[in-house]
Amino acid sequence: MTTPLRVAIAGLGTVGAGVIRLIDANGELIARRAGRPIEVVAVSARDRAKDRGVDIGRFAWVDDPVGLGRHEGADVVVELIGGSDGPALALARTSVSAGKSFVTANKAMIAHHGLELARAAEDADVALKFEAAVAGGVPVIKGLREGAAANEIARVYGILTGTCNYILTRMQAEGATFQDVLADAQRLGYAESDPSLDVDGHDAAHKTGILASLAHGFWVNPRHIPTEGIRQVTPLDLKFAAQLGYSIRLLGIVKKEGRGPVQVSVYPALIPQGHVMASVSGVFNAVYVRGDVVGDTLYYGRGAGAEATASAVLGDLADAALDLKHDSTERVQAFVPHERNGALQPPGGASHSYYLRLDVVDRPGVLARIATLLARGRIGISSVIQPEGHEGASVPLILMIHHAPEAAMARAMQAIGRLAAVRSRPVMMRVEPLT
Repeated sequence: MTTPLRVAIAGLGTVGAGVIRLIDANGELIARRAGRPIEVVAVSARDRAKDRGVDIGRFAWVDDPVGLGRHEGADVVVELIGGSDGPALALARTSVSAGKSFVTANKAMIAHHGLELARAAEDADVALKFEAAVAGGVPVIKGLREGAAANEIARVYGILTGTCNYILTRMQAEGATFQDVLADAQRLGYAESDPSLDVDGHDAAHKTGILASLAHGFWVNPRHIPTEGIRQVTPLDLKFAAQLGYSIRLLGIVKKEGRGPVQVSVYPALIPQGHVMASVSGVFNAVYVRGDVVGDTLYYGRGAGAEATASAVLGDLADAALDLKHDSTERVQAFVPHERNGALQPPGGASHSYYLRLDVVDRPGVLARIATLLARGRIGISSVIQPEGHEGASVPLILMIHHAPEAAMARAMQAIGRLAAVRSRPVMMRVEPLT
C-alpha cells in the first residue's frame, strides 16, 4: 500500500466537517485518482466538544491551530479558519516554513497575502493551493493557471457571490425589495447576519483580485480594486433593465486591451438577457473567460456550501498527493509572474455605456437641463424612458448613455445631482455587453 498523504485540518465548521465526510465517503475513489490514500491525522477548532456530525475522536487534537503547522505527523495543512490575518495567516506562514504544503479556502488571506505566501512556498519547495477560495467547487483556478496557459487573457467576467446573485435574481423574478430578499437570504443561511462583505462587493473584490493576478501574472492588491455593491439596486431598476433587454448582475471584471493596463473592478452591471451569464441564477457562480487562442470558456457551478467547497479542497489535496509523489510542487505554484510590468488601470480611466435612473419633478425643461449637463462632458443620450406622470409630481427618468469615460460621467452625475428638479441621489450602473 502506498504511504498515505497525512493531512492536518484547522477549522471544523461546515466545510472542515464536510472535508472529513467526503474522505470517509469517497476515500477509495480519491486514493485511486491521487495515487495514494488521503488520511486526516490531526485537527484543531475552537470547541472540541461540539457535535459536528463526524467522529473527530480518531484524530489528534491540537488546541492552538498555529501548532498544526509544526505537527510532525502531517504532510499537508488545510486552513479553513477564515480571515485575512490572525491565526489563519500565522498558520500559513508556520506551515510553509516547516516544509509542509498548504491548502486553503481563504480568499481574503490569498487576496491580501498571496504573493508573500507564494514566494515563501516556492523557497520552501512546497505547494500553495487555493482552488476553493474562488467560486467554491467550480475549478476556475486550475482552469486559468493551467488550462489557459497558452492564452493571452483578454476578459474575465465573474458572478462570484451566491448571496448577491440570489438576491438579484429573486428581486428580478418577484419584484421584491432588496431588504425583503436579504432577510430571506439570512434566514436560509445564504447571507451572514452582517451581510456587508457580500452585498457591498468586498468578497467579490477578493476573488476578482485573485483571478486578475492569475490571468495577468502580477499581484493585484484588493485595496486598489474599485468596488460597488448592490444596495442601490431596486425592483424598478430590474424592471426597466428587462424592458431594455438586460439583466442586472454583480460582476467581477478583468479586462485588458492590447498592451494597455488591466481594468479590475467589481460593480452591478446591465448584461444582455440573451447572454449565458444572464441565465446564472440563485446561489450559483459563473466565470466567463476569453483567451486569444481558445476563445470563450465558461466555468459554472455551486459557489458555496460545505459540499462544493469540500470538493475543491479535496481536489487540491489530490493534487498535493500527486505533487509529492512526483516531486513536482513547482508545476502548480501560484502567481507566476509572466507579466512583470503589468499595471492596473487607474480609477475613472475606463469607458462604458451607462444606465442612469433619476427621480425628477415632472415639469417642462428638466430633461433639457440634464441633457445640457451631459453634453458639457461630451456625453450623449442613446434612449429615454419616462413613465407618464402628473406635472409637478416625482417620476422616474431612465437614460441610456452612449460610451463615455468614467471620470467624465462621474462629474456629470455630481452636477445632475445638484439640480433642484432631481429629488434623490441618481443611480448609475454600467452596461457590459460581455464582448
